[in-house]
Amino acid sequence: MEFSKRTREVALEITCAISESLGLEPNYIHDAMNMDRGLQMLAANYYPPCPQPDHAIGIPHHTDHGLVTLLIQNEMNGLQVEHNGKWLTVNGPANGFFVNLADQMQILTNGKYKSVMHRATVNNKATRISIAIPHGPSVDTLIAPAPELLEKEGQAPKYIGMNYKEYPASTERQELHEIHL
Repeated sequence: MEFSKRTREVALEITCAISESLGLEPNYIHDAMNMDRGLQMLAANYYPPCPQPDHAIGIPHHTDHGLVTLLIQNEMNGLQVEHNGKWLTVNGPANGFFVNLADQMQILTNGKYKSVMHRATVNNKATRISIAIPHGPSVDTLIAPAPELLEKEGQAPKYIGMNYKEYPASTERQELHEIHL
């Protein structure tokens, strides 16, 4: 319980920093996404050594559907992020979190912050363990580009607003990186 409480504090602090970086009030994302009722999950992943790691994948490439995901992993790196069409292995910080931005952050910021495409790989040397702690808005929150940000930037919305509960199964999730109004 203490771990969940503390990781929630870290995630909320990150959303405050992102709000400020966008020129918005520090609690903008917290309030707009109803984070006082927001989702938090914990997924523990166990990857035993694989005799043929070139023929297997731990978790296929994907983006997370919430706002931010905190990830910790043991000393066996296996998280890869896509950057400029190439897969790069993340050397996670010892005793620290790697932070993935997720789909709802991309939609809320109208693409200013991008959801991170990532995957998990396996190895033939040792067991890899990772713990992902995704944080998202409340399930009844309408997710759309922030009107204040659109006005400030003089932009049109690039994404269609949608209730967060409907998002994971929607075609918009599958096409997030290509959708424009």
